[in-house]
Amino acid sequence: MLDIGFIGVLISSIKLNIFMRIKILSWNLWTEGKFNLIADFLKTADADIVGLQEVLDDDPQRNVIGLLKGLGYEGVFAPARKEVGKEIWNDGPAIFSKLKIVETKTYMLSEISGRAAVKADVQIGNKIIHIFNTHLKHTHQQETELQNLQAENLIKILPKENTILMGDFNATPGSSVIKEMAEIMVDSDPASTPTLNPALFDCSGCEAGKIANTRLDYIFTTKDIKASSFKVHSAAGSDHLPISVIITV
Repeated sequence: MLDIGFIGVLISSIKLNIFMRIKILSWNLWTEGKFNLIADFLKTADADIVGLQEVLDDDPQRNVIGLLKGLGYEGVFAPARKEVGKEIWNDGPAIFSKLKIVETKTYMLSEISGRAAVKADVQIGNKIIHIFNTHLKHTHQQETELQNLQAENLIKILPKENTILMGDFNATPGSSVIKEMAEIMVDSDPASTPTLNPALFDCSGCEAGKIANTRLDYIFTTKDIKASSFKVHSAAGSDHLPISVIITV
């Protein structure tokens, strides 16, 4: 005869060892991206949570938000004003999730250059995971006070556990920005695989010949989250390549 108490302990043990594997995807879509190619990839990416940068707030030719909603995602979007010469537009980071979003918040990292971070608290099993997505100022891969300020303001708002941070940091692995991030979070790709699309990335102020070997995009996690299977995808359509990772919570 089986001991009822033993069965209860066994069931509890099994429950404690059930983990959820979640696919996280991050991608800078580029405001001039080729929407048909971007859409083709997103339709087949099979990601549970998607963080996108350079999402436009009013462009019927690139209706990314409508596309993701049609694929069954709910989301949060943080557009900010950008101005270059006489050209003015709004774009920003967005988070889309097939898992329940229980709370959202937007943080301005600097008024100059209109850079923001967006947060979505997502219910995964019996945990709330804090998902952050951001896009720091493009500085031609050179260190600047403004980008450092944005990174400092970002670090101030990050919880110390149950947190995932993704985005286009516009900073290389050896920069102060990324070194500071790596002090408090875990880089899901310690190999620092390049993330730019040389066929489309155009940067007149960047060092010639190094674009193909440059990494600007990252997914970080707090130490309590296990990340594996990092991948840089070969999708076309943007001047950045999409990156993904599997997290276990």
